[in-house]
Order: sequence, then structure tokens, then C-alpha cells
Amino acid sequence: MKIIFAGGGTAGHVEPALAIARLWREKYPNDSLEFIGTAKGLENQLVPAANFKLHHIPKVVMPRKVSLAVISAPAAFLKALGAARQIIKGADLLIGFGGYVSAPSYLAAKSLGIPFVIHEANAKPGFANRLGARLTPNVAVAQAVQNGALSRALITGIPLRSDVAKALTDSTADWAKARASAKASLGFSPNAPLILAFFGSQGSVALNSVIEKSLPTLLSNGNQLLHAVGKLNPLPRIQERYKSTEYIEDMAIAYLAADLIISRSGAISCSEINALGRYSLFIPLPIGNGEQRYNASQVIAQGRGEVINQELFSPAWVSSNLGRLLEKSVASPIAGSGSDLNASEKIINFMEHALSGKHD
Repeated sequence: MKIIFAGGGTAGHVEPALAIARLWREKYPNDSLEFIGTAKGLENQLVPAANFKLHHIPKVVMPRKVSLAVISAPAAFLKALGAARQIIKGADLLIGFGGYVSAPSYLAAKSLGIPFVIHEANAKPGFANRLGARLTPNVAVAQAVQNGALSRALITGIPLRSDVAKALTDSTADWAKARASAKASLGFSPNAPLILAFFGSQGSVALNSVIEKSLPTLLSNGNQLLHAVGKLNPLPRIQERYKSTEYIEDMAIAYLAADLIISRSGAISCSEINALGRYSLFIPLPIGNGEQRYNASQVIAQGRGEVINQELFSPAWVSSNLGRLLEKSVASPIAGSGSDLNASEKIINFMEHALSGKHD
């Protein structure tokens, strides 16, 4: 059996696809699993590293306003659609996770009579999945969507990476011990508050600048700080109780160790913080579909986080609010949440249903 995974560009599209592909491979090791992405997305690092075949189709950006791109978009979309048809032809099932490659992939599957499943990780669905949801009954979402075709979708949560799922399961017996051990494993004192600041794999020049200018505040009263600046940004100088790095390899340990997390609110980050985090300050990306403002709602509803607009986040704001945020952390539950722990199994079951008994 051949399954095609469409999801590229950002971690929010690639990581859930990989989590599902890995679990499907465990259950059905003889099936062929292949991915569709673009030539420049994050999938080019993650998918081959997970030993899956990756196909490329042209990247199609749908214009958000009237511009010259409106004229060229239809031709580019048709080119991507044709490429997707060639890859998908003969497959038994397509599953898409949104992003640049999903819209042409959904239309290609529909035109070929191949069933397809959609999973939407963001609280505010993007264009591709809104389109695809009109073409298939097999739609799943991370959290309830109020309007449109996705409002009738199966609610599954977001598939967790294996390291996050394992950390969640292992920590359940004694969360206090797990959090203290995580701090120590990162080289920090287990007895002092630890702040984790990270803003995606590429980082954010603007937010990194605020963190760097706020170091006297962030490191006051014995506080500790782990700061991931992103792969394209310079590392600030090392100070006592402060560690900077381009990229954190073991995010599960970092989430567990942190008393306060300062981060963007991408769907994957919010899901992983929901699983392992203590208290978070979310700073949504101020561009795009606006979905990041809504992704953190589940964490916030539990009293484990809050949101601030990027233009308000400044050294003065940090100085005025850090003490309050750390107090909120102390008052928040020490345990994480297992609400996404079974998301992968739910989506696998959904895929099996869409295949209508082709597997024994």
C-alpha cells in the first residue's frame, strides 16, 4: 500500500506528518510512505533524516492582496497541480497537513479519485485546509473550529514528537523530580527559577534583541536563562546563569526544566508546551494568517499562559512584569497535560477508516 504525506514549509506542517508516518511505519512496515514538499522548506532536513522519500513540487504562494502575483498565481498553481498528480497517481491514500503543497495535492487526489485525509493543527485554519475540507469528508482538527467545513471535523489534538510524548509519560509519576532533574541535566541549578526563551528554528531578531537588552532583569534575584537565538543569529556573550545557543536539540528537556517559557505561539510549540510546560508568555508572529494568536487558547484556558503583542514586548515591559510572570508560574499546576498524547493513534484510526478496509 502507498500513502502520500503532503505537508511542508514549517514545523507546524512537517512535524505532525512525521509523527503519523513513523507510527504508520511501525504498524504497517511493508507500506510505501512518501512525502510531498517544496525545495526550500524545513521538510528537506527533517524528512530524509527520518528515512522517508521526499518529492518536490513548485511552491505556490496565494496572494493575500492585489498585486502582480495575482496574475502569475494561476499558472504556478496549475504547474504544482500537474506535478502533484504525477506523484500521487497510483497511491491508496493522501494525508495533508496544510501549507504550500497541500492545496494542489488535495485537488490532484480529488481529480484522480484517491481518498484523502486532512489534519489542521492551527486553531485558525489556513487556505489549503479550508479548500480541502470542501472536497473530502475525512477532516480532523487539533481543536474545535467554529465556522466553515472544518467545524464538522473530528477533534484529535496534535501528534506529539516521540521525545515529548516519552518525557510526558516518564514525568507523570513525579513531576517535581522530573523538572528538577531536567534543570540539572542542562547545567542549571535545580533550586532557582529557569526561564526559557526561543522563537522558532530561525529565531527572531526583534525578540532576541529584547531578551538581550533585558538580561539584567531576567537574571536578577538568582534567575537563570536558556536562550535559543535561532540558526541565523549571533550568540550573545555568556554570563553567569545564562546560556545561549543557536538551537536546542532536546526540547523536551528544555520544556520540562523551564519555570517560565517565552516563545512564539506556533501550533507545534503550543502543543508541546501544553504537554510539558509550566507557564508561558506567548508572542504571536505578527504576520501571516493570524493563527498564532489563537493557538495558545488551550494553554491559557488552563491558567498556564498568556499572550502579548510583539510591539508591546520591550525591556521596560519585561522589567515591570517578570516578577508577576514567575509568581504565575509558581501558582500554576506542576504537571503538564496529556490531552494530545493519543492524537497520533486517533489520526491513524481515521486514515484506516478512509481506506475502507484495504488493510487487514
